[in-house]
Amino acid sequence: MAQSPDVDEPTKEYPSVPDEPVTDSPSDPQPERRSIVARVLIFFGVVFAVIVAACFGLRSLNVLPSFDNPFDKQQTDRSQPVLLQSMRDLSRYVAADGTFQVIVDMQEDRKYIPDWLINRRVLFVGSGTVEEYVDFGTLSDKALEVDNEKKTIKITLPPPQQGQVALDLQRSYVADEDRGLLTSIGDAFKTDTDKQQRVYQSAQQRITEAATASGLDRRARENTQHMLESLFTRLGYTSVTVIFTSP
Repeated sequence: MAQSPDVDEPTKEYPSVPDEPVTDSPSDPQPERRSIVARVLIFFGVVFAVIVAACFGLRSLNVLPSFDNPFDKQQTDRSQPVLLQSMRDLSRYVAADGTFQVIVDMQEDRKYIPDWLINRRVLFVGSGTVEEYVDFGTLSDKALEVDNEKKTIKITLPPPQQGQVALDLQRSYVADEDRGLLTSIGDAFKTDTDKQQRVYQSAQQRITEAATASGLDRRARENTQHMLESLFTRLGYTSVTVIFTSP
């Protein structure tokens, strides 16, 4: 029977392969293995999550120690208990106070030596408070003249005194510090607390002078007088006279 020319016929070089019946191949083991691996991973993941949750729970109950950064900064306080050195009774009335700020610019150098070699310049911003008070503990019996019939009273007080400057270390700071090469090397081997103390003393002295010239004394006299007038007026006195002695 003649065949169509469009149909390829087997040749000698490429003989035809007999058709074989299609049979079911055995199942591929790869999907099953992947499923087992996934289940194992999920199991260990759940176990790990449970262990982590249990550790955090025990840590919150202070059962387990903390596992923070081992190189984290730690602070140890070995301070000794406070020792009471003295105690005294105060009879002063703080009539006024003032807060002052001063900039101290101190420089130490050597003659004929360049500043880059030996030099120390400190720019310190100091903040301090000065109190003005009246000491009632020094009053004598004659300081108080009372006339109960006329309801008059006369008080003679000492002049207000100015207290020492109390530097506020939280608001005071070194704004700038310039040191020479040899000065920096020397500071690396020793600490000179006297220089720091001189800066503080200079700031206190300047604040004291500023408080004296600020009129704080006059404010203290006025406040003391108003306080005594209000006090004795409530006690029934119609005339209250307050006199300050000369310094």
